Amino acid sequence: MQNKILMSGATKTHPELSETFNQDEARVDWHDETLWWIRQKRDKSAGSIPEWETLREKASQIKDHVLSELAGYLVSFEENAKANGIIVHWAADALEHNQIVHSILEKHGISQMVKSKSMLTEECHLNEYLEQKGIGVIDSDLGERIVQLAKEPPSHIVLPCIHKKKEEIGDLFHLHLGVPAGTSDPQILTEAARQHLRETFLTRKAALTGVNFAIAETGEFVVCTNEGNADMGAHLADVHIACMGIEKIIPKRKHLGVFLRLLARSATGQPVTTYSSHFKKPRKGQEMHIVLVDNGRTVQMGREDFRASLKCIRCGACMNTCPVYRRSGGHSYHYAISGPIGAILAPNLDREKYADLPFASTLCGSCSNVCPVKIDIHQQLYKWRQVIVKEGYAASSKKLSMKLMTFTLSSPGVYRTAGKAGRWVLKHIPFAVNNQFNPWYKQREMPAVPKESFGEWYKKENQ
Repeated sequence: MQNKILMSGATKTHPELSETFNQDEARVDWHDETLWWIRQKRDKSAGSIPEWETLREKASQIKDHVLSELAGYLVSFEENAKANGIIVHWAADALEHNQIVHSILEKHGISQMVKSKSMLTEECHLNEYLEQKGIGVIDSDLGERIVQLAKEPPSHIVLPCIHKKKEEIGDLFHLHLGVPAGTSDPQILTEAARQHLRETFLTRKAALTGVNFAIAETGEFVVCTNEGNADMGAHLADVHIACMGIEKIIPKRKHLGVFLRLLARSATGQPVTTYSSHFKKPRKGQEMHIVLVDNGRTVQMGREDFRASLKCIRCGACMNTCPVYRRSGGHSYHYAISGPIGAILAPNLDREKYADLPFASTLCGSCSNVCPVKIDIHQQLYKWRQVIVKEGYAASSKKLSMKLMTFTLSSPGVYRTAGKAGRWVLKHIPFAVNNQFNPWYKQREMPAVPKESFGEWYKKENQ
């Protein structure tokens, strides 16, 4: 099912890909329940901190300040990082980022690299680029390694293989790692992955990590993981390459405590990530690089309605709570970052290709409520819809239906007539609505026919 979604993902839209995902009803229910369980863990963890809302507000203010002074903080970070012995690179877009990474590997004659989780490299399609250049890349995060073996992109920014069951992972490990057929015990599968990756860590001369936070004051960067794989790769490799979007800057080290208290609790309900590793300078004999990447971020920063999306710390809380994401799957978003935040970021890069994503939302506001840096996610989704329609990227059927609704809702008489007509159709010829051509009917039962409209009831009760 997942491969079917991915194979058609280049041309199909979110509604079409969601329909494919929904063909496996048991998987959808399990996916929905699992993510909601994680959302509940987040609520419990957040509720245990009396100053939770104060932390959110403080984090939001720090990020707002950084975005207003981003150029200065980036220059400060570069100066301090260079003083620490780190080699700093700047990339305007995904291609330049990939070329920089390749040039570093080529300079050292390296043809194999180990990589920890980095959504930026997913955004830039680094693995595919390097493979075309003859360089092998092994993802060392367990979830990322699972989807890499399955030849799939991650479906969640924190839980890359959340769409897969342990039995499917067992089949993959049987095929690629030689575990006995039918193995589904998580402990056995994890041990198999550990043994497989140990050899990788010991033999790879280059390691790439992402960056969760970069501190302008000190020129250091912080990588947060639960598996320690970033540390294993970076500490054993002769060359450490860190890649980060330019929005990951925070002003001072003392601000880090605010974000670390929010990140893991928002993501998985943990008090803190198992490893929060600081990298300030290369060890003796090691070469350390950091690549600062724009790739549309300055354009997004210039859009007043959408610049707050750059405050995102990639916790995934908006995905865990979103009723659309939970029941449509991450791959239906056909972009590296899925869910509500991805639906805001993607149209900035290509409005025509991702015009469908801002409409993949109920606008219920749950995403905004759980965001640790208080991004107005549902408001931005609504604003993107307006931009997409005005610029002519919306589907013709959607534009026609919106015009029809505008006409209906703008006239009380037309609205009352349409309501009566709708009730008559549902009562006398229900098959006109309850059929396969009605997307709502495909996934739910239609409501019982009301005897009267609210307006008629209210008028009668207040005579």
